[in-house]
Amino acid sequence: MSRTDDILFLSESTDPEKRELGIRQAQNYLEMVQLYNAAIREVSTKLEILDAEFSVRHDHNPIHHIDSRLKTVPSIFEKLRRKGYPATIQSARENLHDIAGVRVICSYVDDIYRIAELLCAQDDVRLIRRTDYIKKPKENGYRSLHLVIGIPVFLSRGSVSVPVEVQIRTIAMDFWASLEHQIRYKSDAETKNDVSLRAELKACAEESAALDARMQAIYRRLEKNRNAAKEKAGEL
Repeated sequence: MSRTDDILFLSESTDPEKRELGIRQAQNYLEMVQLYNAAIREVSTKLEILDAEFSVRHDHNPIHHIDSRLKTVPSIFEKLRRKGYPATIQSARENLHDIAGVRVICSYVDDIYRIAELLCAQDDVRLIRRTDYIKKPKENGYRSLHLVIGIPVFLSRGSVSVPVEVQIRTIAMDFWASLEHQIRYKSDAETKNDVSLRAELKACAEESAALDARMQAIYRRLEKNRNAAKEKAGEL
């Protein structure tokens, strides 16, 4: 039985104490979902505004697309148990920073750092943690810039700061990460422990990073040429 089933079961129990406990848990869960979904919308809106402004100012959209997700209840409680925390909604809100997640897919590596800088520079955004897996990739080759930010959500009872994990990566990084995840989690145990397979996946990550670098260099060259042409025409 999942934690969601536990909550539903308790809320429908004929035992008054269990039923009251279940109702409270269900209410806490619904409030958490509403709060974190609101935080996701706040972050996504900020990113969309930054992307639109950058497009007008520089004739370039740094963001290719934005995805978001809210951790499922089984995933939340499994992580709490793994970390040794109580498996409750309150414990999740106090101890987990990745319940709400926003993934930002950029065209170029430069765009990743530009978006991160612009987002964190906003007055109501509080940087909680920054982990750069681009400059220092994970052992398996994974690359991405991870930010945990505190974002205010304005409710009837006042403002609440909610942590949101923002992962910013290029199209190539996202392509590799998505397929690597599928291979790693949907393969049998023998394949998962295949050293040569892990080496092959890491080699693919290195090739993707090299492609990112080449595409970035091409874009920088084109941008330099465009700026030189504008300057010559007196537009800069």
